[in-house]
Amino acid sequence: MTAPAGGPAGTVLDGRVAIVTGAGAGLGRAEALELGRQGAAVVVNDVADEAARATVAAVEDVGGKALAVPGDVGDRVTADALLGAATEHFGGLHLVVNNAGLVRDKMLFNLTDDDWDTVVRVHLRGHFLLCRGALQHWRGVSKTDGGPVYGRIVNTASEAFLSGPAGQANYGAAKAGITALTVSTARAGARYGVRANAICPRARTAMTAGTFGAEAPDGDDPLSTDHVAPFVAYLGSPGAGHINGQVFVVHGGHVALLTPPSIEQDFVTGGEAWTVGELAERIGGYFDDRDPARMFSATDVLELGQPGQETHP
Repeated sequence: MTAPAGGPAGTVLDGRVAIVTGAGAGLGRAEALELGRQGAAVVVNDVADEAARATVAAVEDVGGKALAVPGDVGDRVTADALLGAATEHFGGLHLVVNNAGLVRDKMLFNLTDDDWDTVVRVHLRGHFLLCRGALQHWRGVSKTDGGPVYGRIVNTASEAFLSGPAGQANYGAAKAGITALTVSTARAGARYGVRANAICPRARTAMTAGTFGAEAPDGDDPLSTDHVAPFVAYLGSPGAGHINGQVFVVHGGHVALLTPPSIEQDFVTGGEAWTVGELAERIGGYFDDRDPARMFSATDVLELGQPGQETHP
């Protein structure tokens, strides 16, 4: 499985072909630029045609090759067009970066059907369509070639799936689904040489202005997209071939590897069926002295980068 050189010689993605969705601005644009700098030919997607073409020009300015394929990632036709552009225009596919997204933030009781459906469609369905299409392509190449392929997927989750924000039920649910989709993709693709991982980026963009603010502080911004894009390029590189099915929180100076949930307490009957009274005594009693605000959420992850947090330089 080969592809033409996409940028300057000697870079970690030289000769690779990548797709980046939502690349007209913000994090997706930064990712497309970094992949171009690292030698990849980039298929640039955005729902806004003009924005996608502007990113193509920027990738070309840093010495890379790029092609704009505008469209809504929630539409199957867009996914097919992106895959076709990679394989037909650039001669192959090696990396998919699913980044496109939007928000419709409201308290759950104020969410409309459209608020829910639109966010889940763009985020979760958009990720699904390209993960499935890329995996189908790589599986076919692997069977034809009789061996593993070079395939990388970097999906964009969010710490929202860990904390369950009250005003982002749609967004948090979609990001939780993306995390599960990533692990499923990693398992399904491993035998063919495919590696799939997810990032939870903290980045200041138009979409996150309500969370992080629209204006960057003076000096180096720890929430700059420039702190995230190099890690995406690394995950897409040959050097990350042994990393699969992982979830990372990424922002200025930090790449944090997350662990799966653990069991806090196992209530055992010894094989007998529970009675309601036993449940009230054993489980209800356990929660009597437990903080009621302590829910199934990893809010401690949000403290990452704060003073006192353990790090491994």
